[in-house]
Amino acid sequence: MSQTNSELGTVPNGQSTNGTSNDNIKPTHQQIDNLHRYATHNSVAIPMDVYEKMYLNPETRVKGQLRNTFANPTPLALMGFLVASAPLGCALMGWRGSGGGGAATIGVFYFFGGMLQIIGSVMEWIIGNTFSFVVFGSYGAFWLALGATLQPSYNAEGAYTSGLTGAEAAAGQAEFLSSFAFYLVVVGIITFMYFLCAFRTNVVFLIIFFLLDIALFLLAGAYWELAEGNTARGAKLEEAAGAFVFAFCIFGFYLLFVQLIASLDFPFSLPVWDLSTRVPSATDKRHAAEGRP
Repeated sequence: MSQTNSELGTVPNGQSTNGTSNDNIKPTHQQIDNLHRYATHNSVAIPMDVYEKMYLNPETRVKGQLRNTFANPTPLALMGFLVASAPLGCALMGWRGSGGGGAATIGVFYFFGGMLQIIGSVMEWIIGNTFSFVVFGSYGAFWLALGATLQPSYNAEGAYTSGLTGAEAAAGQAEFLSSFAFYLVVVGIITFMYFLCAFRTNVVFLIIFFLLDIALFLLAGAYWELAEGNTARGAKLEEAAGAFVFAFCIFGFYLLFVQLIASLDFPFSLPVWDLSTRVPSATDKRHAAEGRP
C-alpha cells in the first residue's frame, strides 16, 4: 500500500501535520553549524582554519578517526621547544650575568627540547600530520644533539683540546667552534625550508621560523668570529642571536596560548592569521581545473 502525504508528515498545501507552514520553518544556528561540520569516515569535523591553528598543519585526508581518538599533541611539542629556547636566548644575551652558551640548562635541552618534542612528533605521525611530525622531530633531535655536545661526559670539545695547553689549546678550541658552526648552518638551511612551507600554515608560525632562521645563522657567525679570535664581534653576534631567539619565543608563547584556549573550547579565540585557506593547495587547484568543488 502506498504511503499518504500525512503519513510522510506533510500535506499537499505545504502544511505540516501540526498545522504550521513548512515555508516558515528555518534551521537553527546549531543545525547550520552541524551541516558545516558534518564528518564522514575520511574527514575531521573541524573547520580548516581552526584545524590549522590547532595542529600547525593543513588538514590532510587520512584513514580512520585517530584525530578524534587521541589528544592534540601539538601544544606539548611546541611548549617543549619554547621552554628549551627561552632560557638559551637569555643566556646568549647575558641577562643577569648568565652565559655559557646554555650549558646550565642541559637537562632542559634533553627533557623539554628533546623528549617532549620527540613524543609530540611521534603522535603527529600517528594522526597523519606530516609537516608537524617532521618539524618537531627534527628540532627534538637538534636539542638532544646540542645537549649531548654540551654534556661534559661526552667531552666533545675535549677531542680538540685534550692534552694541549696555551696556543695549541686555543687553536683546538677554535677548530671546535668553527666545526660546530656548520651544524647550525645546516639546521638553518632546514629551517628556511620550513619557513617556505609555513606559508601554508599561519602568519605567527611563519614569523617564528623567520626569526629562528636568523638566530641560527647569527650564532653560526658568532662561533666563526670567535674561532678567528674576534672576541668582541663574536660576542655581539651571540647577543644578537639571543635577541632573535627571545623574539621568536614571544610569538611562540602567543601561539601556544592560542592552542590551549582552543583546546578548552573557550568562548573566544585569538587570531593567528591563517594562510592555509589563502594559499591554495595543489588539490584545490586540480579540482578547480576539473570543475569540481
